[in-house]
Amino acid sequence: MSVSKASRHTGLIVLSMALGLLMASLDNTIVSASVNKVIANIGGFDKISWVFTAYMLAATSTMLIFGKLSDLFGRKKFYLIGIALFLIGSALCGMAQSIDQLIWFRVIQGIGSGSVFPISFSIIFTLFGDPKQAAKLSGVMGAVFGLSSVAGPQLGTLISEHFSWRWCFYVNLPIGLASMTVLLLALRESKAERKPRIDYLGALLLVVTTVSVLLALELGGKDYTWASWQIISLFALGAVGAILFLRVESKAEEPMLPLAIFKNRLVLGTSLLCFCQGFIMFSAITYLPLYATSVLGKTNSNGVLTPMMASLIGGAILAGFFAAKFRFRTIMAVNMTLGVIASALLMNLSPHMPYWQVIGIMILLGLGVIGPLMSMAQNAIAMSVDRKYIGISSSVVGFWRNIGGVIGASIMAVLVNTSLKDSSREAIDKFKIPAEQAANLTNPETVLRGSSQMPADLLAFMRHGIGNAISHGFILSLIVMAAGTLIALTVGGARLQKKPEMDGEQPAVTHSA
Repeated sequence: MSVSKASRHTGLIVLSMALGLLMASLDNTIVSASVNKVIANIGGFDKISWVFTAYMLAATSTMLIFGKLSDLFGRKKFYLIGIALFLIGSALCGMAQSIDQLIWFRVIQGIGSGSVFPISFSIIFTLFGDPKQAAKLSGVMGAVFGLSSVAGPQLGTLISEHFSWRWCFYVNLPIGLASMTVLLLALRESKAERKPRIDYLGALLLVVTTVSVLLALELGGKDYTWASWQIISLFALGAVGAILFLRVESKAEEPMLPLAIFKNRLVLGTSLLCFCQGFIMFSAITYLPLYATSVLGKTNSNGVLTPMMASLIGGAILAGFFAAKFRFRTIMAVNMTLGVIASALLMNLSPHMPYWQVIGIMILLGLGVIGPLMSMAQNAIAMSVDRKYIGISSSVVGFWRNIGGVIGASIMAVLVNTSLKDSSREAIDKFKIPAEQAANLTNPETVLRGSSQMPADLLAFMRHGIGNAISHGFILSLIVMAAGTLIALTVGGARLQKKPEMDGEQPAVTHSA
């Protein structure tokens, strides 16, 4: 199954991929800005987090499946199926009359999103014969994620304030339809010579394992204690599912996840680095806005996130160009080392730090840590596997980034909440706070909402406690990024280079010591 090369249509195909990626990556950020309007209109404050959790679970659990199916039956076909599902989900979300309906419709959106990201990159890699050109274009495609992260909150606020929160979903329709139309007209694919066999059992076990583990991480320490039977059962189900999945995949004729690709040390190492990237990325996105509002006293958290996401665009583009000139090992080692430096700086955040220094840390995080792997990881893995695994290889990147992100945010939540409980107990004793008010001190949002009624010395004490809790939480990121630096040194001396015996559609890597 291959993509036919037609140079006169190449620009249109790249445009189609960019529109699809923009739509899928824009969705979460634009929706987050309309949450208050959603609650005011259809209620569901107690379930609002599931609007995002349902989307993430659906996207992550189907990503590898769509990648494999695109390898078997054609990238164009499953890209169009994914876009169609996403658009159906978007239209239904816009028409939702209750929070439960919105959550279930977000699942449909998430399933569609699971195809867009990996297949977009796999089409780029099969379309361009020169891997260095593909690397540069994948850097541009990776930058689309950063662009959506910057524009999403502002666009979501504008739409929900002047039109309706429902248009935050309806806005996907023209973008998605444009992407589908362009791809239908511009891209041709060859037909498979034989009918592939689908690994249904592997797909089922993959979904069960992924959803069980991610649900346990999402619910643990929030809805249920970590030692509760619900969380333990979910982890146990995930463990059993993972064992069965590995056994099935090792024997399947057409495995949903070909385990053999991980024998390549660049594929294995890059997958682990994507996990590390997701770990620090999700931790930063989750807690730095809270730090800005709770500790620095900023009214808008975008002032912290926007520099990081804007610089992410530059990092993704630059990495695409660097990958054409340097070994992957060199760029990855620098990337992870900068991650260690950024983590150390985040651990030393304080209310007294000049704001420009905080912005500088955010720029370092986006430009040097998060941005580069957005494109480079796709290049490294896609160029290291057999052509028939291009789709699944692109899926692996997003899958491990999401897994690392959920684990990072969940474990950091444990560290932050534990530290906050210690600070609140200290505040109770020091300021003689009544027992009925004590529980509120462990929630930073509650502290902020009640700041006008709170004594100045208590407010200052709690702001300091919240700041310490968040900054100390980044010690985990420091450990993970240090491990990532060591892993980066083990990926070998691979670099982008086209093998002369290959045809023009198959980019590859050469390895040297």
